[in-house]
Amino acid sequence: MGRSEQAISGFGDAVVDWFRQNLGKIVLLVIVAACATLVSRIVAAAMRRALERTNLPSASIFINIVRALIWIFAAATVLQPVFGINPSTVVAALGVSGLALSFGLKDTIANIVGGFGLMVSKVIQPGDIITIQGTTGTVRDVTWRHTIIVDRAGGQMLIPNSILNTTALEKIPEAGEAATTVPLTLRGDADMTRASRSIAQTVSKATQGMAMPANPPIVQFQGFTPYGIKGQVVMFARQGVMASDMQDAATRALAGQDYLVQEAETLSEPDDADTLTPGSE
Repeated sequence: MGRSEQAISGFGDAVVDWFRQNLGKIVLLVIVAACATLVSRIVAAAMRRALERTNLPSASIFINIVRALIWIFAAATVLQPVFGINPSTVVAALGVSGLALSFGLKDTIANIVGGFGLMVSKVIQPGDIITIQGTTGTVRDVTWRHTIIVDRAGGQMLIPNSILNTTALEKIPEAGEAATTVPLTLRGDADMTRASRSIAQTVSKATQGMAMPANPPIVQFQGFTPYGIKGQVVMFARQGVMASDMQDAATRALAGQDYLVQEAETLSEPDDADTLTPGSE
């Protein structure tokens, strides 16, 4: 038998011996990991159902904290029998290095504490529509690190919880966030009541399937111009509908209506004969 064959055989025997000696530890590690996974899933499902029945917001930060505690307990269970490490030694080591970790993980810790504070105090909850730093969207979830906000176009914004905790934000009602307008000018000699009813019916028909069912279009008049009566039609786009698409549909439907001014008149230019040039009398 050559040296290479002897080396391979020796390595194989060493691996087999290692598995024989540590079989019990491996089995224990697998069992604890499987139990932790199963318990984590069961507890997460139970917490979701429980949070839905309570006044607390159903956000993943609560579930993630409980999951982390389950895995910490599982790791502490196998430290001594599998790895030969005393859990108290690990706790003492973490206590000594806690100051250094707190400096290195200060942003993460701030986000965790901030997210927990946001949810417990109910400042924001999943489903809320908020505006922060000029950005408007619906809160989808609050995780251990950031808050997920989805705008009307479907884009996701990940905002750190610590920023939400220290920055002014505005909660907006659903109808307020969904409102979009199309400006218009009514002919000065038009019947405002009939024209308003016609505009509402036309826009309602054109935006059917795009508008919020409980919020029909609203026609408002705001004043007078040299060309007619200035106004607008206010529409409310349902979730997932772009405001620009709704504006386009309404504008196309209103185009050509005889009670609307379709084209603004331009101011008349002075005649050449009436214009005095420098030096002329």
